[in-house]
Amino acid sequence: MIDKVNLEQAVSEINENASKNFKEALDVAVNLGIDPKKTDQAVRGATNLPHGNGKTYKVAVFAEGDEAKDALENGADKVGMEDLAEDMKKGDLNYDVIIATPSTMKVVSPLGQILGPKGLMPNPKSETVTKDVKTAVKNAKSGQIRYKSDKQGIIHTRIGQVGYSEEQVRDNLEAFLADLKKAKPPSSKGVFISKVSISSTMGEGCLLYTTPSQRDKRQYRIPSSA
Repeated sequence: MIDKVNLEQAVSEINENASKNFKEALDVAVNLGIDPKKTDQAVRGATNLPHGNGKTYKVAVFAEGDEAKDALENGADKVGMEDLAEDMKKGDLNYDVIIATPSTMKVVSPLGQILGPKGLMPNPKSETVTKDVKTAVKNAKSGQIRYKSDKQGIIHTRIGQVGYSEEQVRDNLEAFLADLKKAKPPSSKGVFISKVSISSTMGEGCLLYTTPSQRDKRQYRIPSSA
């Protein structure tokens, strides 16, 4: 799907034009062939990137007993139950990922209005509601990306950081797109991935792929008399 030459040029251009004052993220935007107004066509998922995404994540876990112990031993920044929920209600939301075991959702669910708007609400599809806390924390700490389609049917997520080589970006991008294809809703018909572009945090987007129909519509005008 992604042309090697296009990717090499895009990565080279992004790395050359990136800010020298701070390390910018490398983001990907994917336009999907879904109807974003239909809830059954919402796309959500998670991908373990081969080269991580260059960011260190702060992780909170709702767990008890052995699962709480596993979370702490594998790098969770904070583990708790009602105490953790109360802290979040008071505004302590300085986390990148929140993980919960199924049995703790009775404590987490009331936080939906607080966590949901910030994209922090645990969800099975993003692998943040799970019995395997050990793996979930390891994945989060290693830079697993989580994504969901927005109101325009587009997915935006971090795929690395400026300075990554073309090979690292390609490996990460291929892993992400492979998982994304598996997440195609059964009710979505026709082309699923219609456009893929990458950019740095502050930079312009570089088009990597677009469906032939989109490309033709953009480059050619059909005479009205045709």
